[in-house]
Amino acid sequence: MSQKIFLCQSSDLHDSGPAVAFELLYFSQSQAAFAVRYEGRVYAYLNRCSHVPMEMDYQPNQFFDLTGHWLICATHGAMYAPETGQCRMGPCRSGLVKIDVSELDGSVHWHTSDKFKLLNI
Repeated sequence: MSQKIFLCQSSDLHDSGPAVAFELLYFSQSQAAFAVRYEGRVYAYLNRCSHVPMEMDYQPNQFFDLTGHWLICATHGAMYAPETGQCRMGPCRSGLVKIDVSELDGSVHWHTSDKFKLLNI
């Protein structure tokens, strides 16, 4: 059964701005993840490029390119659509691993699933 886990206040995310980072278990492995706002909506993904499985941000919590329209991997330049996580340019095999999120009453939550579990600290 899916569980909603508080991530941040809605006001913490700005269009094409810095991400909010978080950690979770992805198939029982601890993984970094991030949430961004693009064109008014919140999206979340594992912080792992599909070209080479390494973290993508070029500065802490910075994922958007200079145009503010693409999520970019700092290491190899792979570019992903923020709405879908699909690779659009550069070296990548598929897309980013998407995490379900919801936004209601000024709060953003990510959702557990068969793949994503709460990291017990």
